[in-house]
Amino acid sequence: MDLAARHSPRIGPVEAPKVRFAAEARLPSRYGDFRVLAFECETDGHDYGVVARGELDGAEDVPVRLHSECFTGDVMGSWKCDCRDQLEASLAYVGAAERGAVLYLPQEGRGIGLANKIRAYALQDAGMDTVEANLALGFPDDLRRYDIAAEVLRQIGIRSVRLLTNNPSKMVGLRRAGIPVSGHIALRTTPNPHNHAYLTTKREKSGHLL
Repeated sequence: MDLAARHSPRIGPVEAPKVRFAAEARLPSRYGDFRVLAFECETDGHDYGVVARGELDGAEDVPVRLHSECFTGDVMGSWKCDCRDQLEASLAYVGAAERGAVLYLPQEGRGIGLANKIRAYALQDAGMDTVEANLALGFPDDLRRYDIAAEVLRQIGIRSVRLLTNNPSKMVGLRRAGIPVSGHIALRTTPNPHNHAYLTTKREKSGHLL
């Protein structure tokens, strides 16, 4: 798929995210051989990265992971969450599949940013759970948006997805943004003593399928 050739700026509704394909290259990795794609978003000023496998233009029921960045987990190996475990499980799944994609979304701390996420961590150290900490800082439980991810998927050419997630709200958000979600693929990770309460809150307060 020659994305550089087939992606010119699309004209759509005023409220549609303004996303532009930027570049594509090969990415051999420990999880398999991928293509890595970069998209630039004028709407929020962020770059969006995608690792993709197989022919995706016009494809349906594509395994897709929408992964929100996590500096503490993905990069630093924190035990406080399961983000890195989910990312690695998704990359391994897509790397072994005929086709699929993992979108890396700049939505640290469920959309509240790194500094506020660390503030929330401090409140959790004092006894709050993740939902209570976000609310105490004046944020909802989850501030993430999926319209930009949906636009990236449209530009890649994906028609429908099977979402690699335990989070029903991601499926709802992506459907609302116009991407058909034909189902989901559960991500099973192993809890540890540091994230057990975090995972329990995900299940009991945020409705995650754990």
